[in-house]
Amino acid sequence: MPTLATCHCAAVRLTCDPAPVEVTECNCSICRRYGVLWAYYEPGQVRIEGGATEVYMWDDRSIGFHRCAACGCVTHWSAVDPGRNRMGVNARLMDLEVLAAARVRHLDGAVSERYLD
Repeated sequence: MPTLATCHCAAVRLTCDPAPVEVTECNCSICRRYGVLWAYYEPGQVRIEGGATEVYMWDDRSIGFHRCAACGCVTHWSAVDPGRNRMGVNARLMDLEVLAAARVRHLDGAVSERYLD
């Protein structure tokens, strides 16, 4: 069933299909600062509509972190390489019921790049 994720001002809307069964909390330097929970999808499973996003890239510039140009909420990340068939949607922008139903995984992105659970 499709799930909607919207930024605070609702200018950027992401429709994800299906709803996430699990989400990832990562402790790397950027994710912990953003305070996001990532739901991972293939790009074809996500429809992005609405307002403009600003993109931030760092390190090897392999992924772009998108945020709403109006309210500043981090909405998603996408790979620069079109051959990479994965993207992350900020699940904190989904309804609370969706988050309550999803398992939260903890990724040690700061050191080992392994899940801790």
